Amino acid sequence: MKKLSLIYLLCLCFSIVNGQNSNDIVIGKIDSINSKILNEERKIWVHVPEDDTEGLYKKKKFPVVYLLDGNAHFDAVVAMLNHLSFHGICPKMIVVGITNTNRTRDLTPTKVTPKPNEDNDWFSDSGGGENFMSFIQKELIPYINSKYSTQSYKMLIGHSLGGLTVMNTLVHRPNLFDSYVAIDPSMWWDDKKLLNEIMQHTFDKKYANKKLYLGIANTMSEGMDISNVQKDTTDQTNHIRSILELNTYLKENTQKELSYEGKYYENDDHGSVPLITEYDAFRFIFNFYWLKIEGQDFSEPESDLLDKIVNHYKKLSKEFKMEMKPDEEYVNNLGYQFIGMKQLKKAEDFLKLNVANYPESFNVYDTLGDFYALNEDKEKAIKNYQKAISLGQKSFSKAKLVEVEKKGLISSDKLEELNNE
Repeated sequence: MKKLSLIYLLCLCFSIVNGQNSNDIVIGKIDSINSKILNEERKIWVHVPEDDTEGLYKKKKFPVVYLLDGNAHFDAVVAMLNHLSFHGICPKMIVVGITNTNRTRDLTPTKVTPKPNEDNDWFSDSGGGENFMSFIQKELIPYINSKYSTQSYKMLIGHSLGGLTVMNTLVHRPNLFDSYVAIDPSMWWDDKKLLNEIMQHTFDKKYANKKLYLGIANTMSEGMDISNVQKDTTDQTNHIRSILELNTYLKENTQKELSYEGKYYENDDHGSVPLITEYDAFRFIFNFYWLKIEGQDFSEPESDLLDKIVNHYKKLSKEFKMEMKPDEEYVNNLGYQFIGMKQLKKAEDFLKLNVANYPESFNVYDTLGDFYALNEDKEKAIKNYQKAISLGQKSFSKAKLVEVEKKGLISSDKLEELNNE
């Protein structure tokens, strides 16, 4: 059936369940890639949003989130994205959770020699971060792009040592991702080597349109606060002090090219802070995405919903650095909605927009043919049904064409019957 309810149109909502079996709730699958760079097989957890079209529409493509420590954060990030995208606050996104084989090796940018009384085993494999990022850039991302329906937009999220990796990637491979989320990053690593490098770094034009969100947990001892902890010199506060230094520098020195926001979470520690940081990061990074459509956009004849939607997608195209068009299915159903409301000029404008955006789709011509058939414009109805048939459409367009050729119009009841066949 091609006609959907107003609730669907307003919410832009879709199911969060990927599973095909109605008895299962499946949010992703385990995939793997054999890495020549790392000389090992790497497991990845992949969530692909359900493409909930009826088979009439072009397959959708999605932005991608690359998630470090994937097995620890995968469920939460998938659920969060499903919730936010359900309400139109951010796009549906593919989530690629990268699980660990040797976490210290992969998530540290430099080799560290342990100090006296430090665990040598923990540091012995450190310093493989650049190799790991080469794996992501040269092997994993091309693999994901070849196997899944991806857009070019990519985000990197990491916590703790993963946050350190995020910051290292931002500095040394800024064009690899479009947005970065560093959650309580271990900026103390290697005597703050990366932090000191960042504080000498210029965030120039190559950071234009890039976004970074930094979450800072409360890891201070009782009795300390943000003011006095920065005066402390003990090892116990080194973690938070290094992040606060980073936050101060980024707020003052991003040269207005890198879009940055940092937030201190007083009521969250190192373990609890990822969830709330990720939520706030999605809201910050996609603060341009939400298109608020209200009842008056439909009920008031003078409102220009078409212009509102077209301008919104122009803004999205600029943010995503690629052409963004409203979904064919969404516009198709808006057209039907306005037909039902007897706002025929608006209905025609929306259906013509779909023809302009998706000229190779039989469905846009079939739907426009429906519009003209209902309004007794026999010539235009026949022309559009014939165009739909030439593009290899389903049998219901042929039946409609016969009906129009014989009677010159199609009743709304007959049209609904044919659309449901």
